[in-house]
Amino acid sequence: MAKLVRKTKSAAPDFLPDTIRIAELAARHKAKDIKAYDLRGLTVMADVFIICSASSEPQVKAIYTSIREGMKEIGVHPRHAEGTPAVGWLLIDFGNIVVHVFREKARQFYDLDGLWGDAPPIDLGLEE
Repeated sequence: MAKLVRKTKSAAPDFLPDTIRIAELAARHKAKDIKAYDLRGLTVMADVFIICSASSEPQVKAIYTSIREGMKEIGVHPRHAEGTPAVGWLLIDFGNIVVHVFREKARQFYDLDGLWGDAPPIDLGLEE
């Protein structure tokens, strides 16, 4: 019988380089309030949620496109994407990292920051 091994947090998680890259790609298009949360041990759906805000539909689309294209350049492709800029929320699922690009009002309404507030924040090293 196979022995189950508990997944432990390492000092430098393997998702960290991609998480930082995604945050930097979002920041290039002036995404606001970029946050990343370490969800390991809290859910099985992802290791990281990255959440950011945009002030307009075109900016939501620009951030989304920047992230998809920037990750594609290094061979990382999304498993799934959904939403539209008109709705105010785009989601990009890279498997272990899920990115949420919100219009500001949609972000307040869905309050993922509050929902995952117990998750440890990830230092992205971005200038505010």
